[in-house]
Amino acid sequence: MDIRVGDTLLMKKQHPCSGREFTVLRTGMDIKIRCAKCGREVMLPRAKVEKNIKQIKHKDEE
Repeated sequence: MDIRVGDTLLMKKQHPCSGREFTVLRTGMDIKIRCAKCGREVMLPRAKVEKNIKQIKHKDEE
């Protein structure tokens, strides 16, 4: 899956703050994302993030 820094991810599951959009801050074996609603940063394994992605909005396409 093509995930790059700066992309916005729309996830299947909500963050506890009820936000579904996350911005990618770092990629690799783990992916660091920031909630667009509350600003909380979370680092998760790549497999878990890819499994829960509903849609990717690339930075250069917006």
